[in-house]
Amino acid sequence: MAVFADEAEVYEYLGGVFRLGLQDPDLVAKLAPTGIVLRITYTDPDAVLTVDMPNSEIHTGAGNGPAPNIELFMSADTGNRFWLGKVVLPVAMAKGEVRAKGPVSKLLKLLPTAKRLFGPYRQKLETAGRDDLLKA
Repeated sequence: MAVFADEAEVYEYLGGVFRLGLQDPDLVAKLAPTGIVLRITYTDPDAVLTVDMPNSEIHTGAGNGPAPNIELFMSADTGNRFWLGKVVLPVAMAKGEVRAKGPVSKLLKLLPTAKRLFGPYRQKLETAGRDDLLKA
C-alpha cells in the first residue's frame, strides 16, 4: 500500500524537500549553474514535479513548468525512501526501481549535495507526526 494518501501529499512532502533546498542560498548557488531542469514523475499516487534549478523554481502537475533535460520515473514510496537516505539512486536505477532519461551523470554528480536535505526532510516528517512516512 502506498504511504502517501494522494497527489497533494506528494507535493507537500516530496515537493517540500525541494522547496527547502531552494531556500538555502549555498545550495541554490551550486544548483543554478548546472542547467538541470529535472522532472520527476511519481506513481502511487500519480504526481509530477519539475525542478527548474537555473531559475530556482518548482512546478507541480503534468505539463507545468519548462521542458526537462533530465527525467526520473519512480513510485512516490521510492522518492520518500530516497529522501530518508534509504535508497542509493544508482543502485535503484540498476534494479529498475528508478528509470531515467537524459544526461543522468549530471544529476548523479549532485547526489552529495542532495544528501544535505536528508536531515531536514526527516525533521519535516517528524514535525508533521508522519511516522508512517518515517518507517516506510
